Amino acid sequence: MSDSKFKKEYETKKKSRSEEAGTVRKIVATVLITITIVLIVGIVGGYFYISNALEPVNENNEEPVNVEIPTGSTNSEIAAILEEQGIISNSTVFRFYTKFNNETGFQAGNYQFTPAMKLDNIIESLQTGQIVKDPVKRVTIPEGYTLEQIAEVYAEEFSFSKEDFMNKVNDSEYISQLMESHPALLTEEILQEEIRYPLEGYLFAATYPFYKEEVSVEEIVEKMVSKTESVVMPRMESLEEQGLNVHEAVTMASLLENEARTAQSRREIAGVFYNRLEEEMPLQTDPTVAYAHGEHLERTMYDDLEIESPYNTYHVTGLPIGPISNFNENSIEAAASPINSDYLYFLADNEGNIHYSETLEEHNKKRDEYLSEE
Repeated sequence: MSDSKFKKEYETKKKSRSEEAGTVRKIVATVLITITIVLIVGIVGGYFYISNALEPVNENNEEPVNVEIPTGSTNSEIAAILEEQGIISNSTVFRFYTKFNNETGFQAGNYQFTPAMKLDNIIESLQTGQIVKDPVKRVTIPEGYTLEQIAEVYAEEFSFSKEDFMNKVNDSEYISQLMESHPALLTEEILQEEIRYPLEGYLFAATYPFYKEEVSVEEIVEKMVSKTESVVMPRMESLEEQGLNVHEAVTMASLLENEARTAQSRREIAGVFYNRLEEEMPLQTDPTVAYAHGEHLERTMYDDLEIESPYNTYHVTGLPIGPISNFNENSIEAAASPINSDYLYFLADNEGNIHYSETLEEHNKKRDEYLSEE
């Protein structure tokens, strides 16, 4: 082999090895950069993950939750109970947090926590054994109550007036804050121009405990809206299958609340309402007429039906523009799981029994039979 040929092959191999080495260096550099980025992202992500887990589950939700910690419960078992009850967001973070901070001495008992509590306050309560205290007072809001009636009940229990309550629940800035806190429940539909009160129907019928002598309107409303949210939102999948969004679901529940008194009859009437909606027939439910007039009607007369209002279901086709009252759990459940039938009409006789019909002719015959003139 000549020197020139040998030199040429040597240079070629040298260049090839150099290129291979360069490629290896690039690969190594890329891998190292990737690993570094992954580590940084992991550290930052982990920081925010843990930080969020240490924050209150919902700082706006002061609804008390009774939590029982059984005798002999381990740290892990306590963490699991708190997460299951919605008091903490992550049981694993709770376990490590208490371990690294050497937090021990948790006591068994019946506790009352809220989703708004900070982790340190929860730990302190568990260590000091601050168990459930009796409420200072309990306030019952009946089903079928309007916002004005609810305001009257609370005005009798606390130092603010009915007007104070109504002014707050009609304050646009306050409503916007509530909508930000409860975006799934309180949608833009409550702000429609012809809606009488944005929160009508959204303050759930229940008995509410209060643990101090005086509370603000904001505390009351937050408690009641949170209760509505806890009852309505788990049923939204079923309600959507019926063709309803959340505002329509609350509206439907308020109609069923006012039309019937039993869970069974509410489910039956829900089936009738859905049939009429499908046929694009007016719902023609008398409680909406009374709400449109803004007063209780002992009896709905033909002249009453003439009122032009987006709440009057003799005047509009479909659901009214919004709820006409609050409701209880049976009513929203009826809206979510109606009893299917071919009925398009119903009436209640003088004893409160409900009679259903498929045709107008049949309905009119039952009207003549069961509704005697007084």
